[in-house]
Amino acid sequence: MRMARHKPLARYVVCVGNRGYRASLIVRRIYRCLPDATAEDRRMIRIIDESGEDYLYPEPLFVPIELPGAVEKALAAIG
Repeated sequence: MRMARHKPLARYVVCVGNRGYRASLIVRRIYRCLPDATAEDRRMIRIIDESGEDYLYPEPLFVPIELPGAVEKALAAIG
C-alpha cells in the first residue's frame, strides 16, 4: 500500500523556475496556489498564473512560503 504524501498546505509559493512556461510564470514572483490532491499525487501544483486563471504546473518549479498575516490578507484582498 502506498503511503500518501503529507506536505504542509501552502497558500502561496514562489516561482524558482519557468522552463517551458515562460509566458505563464515569472521567476521570483509569488503565486497563490489552490489545493488539488489529484495534482499533488502527480507532482503538480495548481497555481493562479499571470492569466488570472488556475492551471497545473510541475511542483519543482515552486517553493512554498509562509507570509506574515498582514501580507497574506492584503494579497487575498487583491484577488
